[in-house]
Amino acid sequence: MLAGGRYDGLIGTMGGPETPGVGWAAGVERLAMMQEEPAAAPRPVALMGLGEAGEREVLRLSRELRGEGLTVELIYKGGLKRGLKRADRIDAAAAVMIGDDELAKASATVRNLDSGEQQDVALAELKDHLAAYR
Repeated sequence: MLAGGRYDGLIGTMGGPETPGVGWAAGVERLAMMQEEPAAAPRPVALMGLGEAGEREVLRLSRELRGEGLTVELIYKGGLKRGLKRADRIDAAAAVMIGDDELAKASATVRNLDSGEQQDVALAELKDHLAAYR
């Protein structure tokens, strides 16, 4: 991959004056082929607060989940339909929706955006449930 040395007499052999010389070469393509592919960036989890109380809860929850190592994207505007479209555009792995109904039950609606499966998850268990999306 890397080579070099003295090339005294090389120029003289090719018809030029006798000149001392050194040189080196590197097989950059071979070095590049040995380099590992960078790890793919983790897909985010989209948090959607539906209503004022839901927005406050997802803001609190976002800090907690980021502290656990999850990549989190907050989606505030546009309601449920636009929020899910935004989650799809950012290639989120899951969407977590929290509104008044969910807060009344101390839960969140979690939709796996790959399979479309949706389930209610207790807020106390949400951190453990979302660990699968790391």
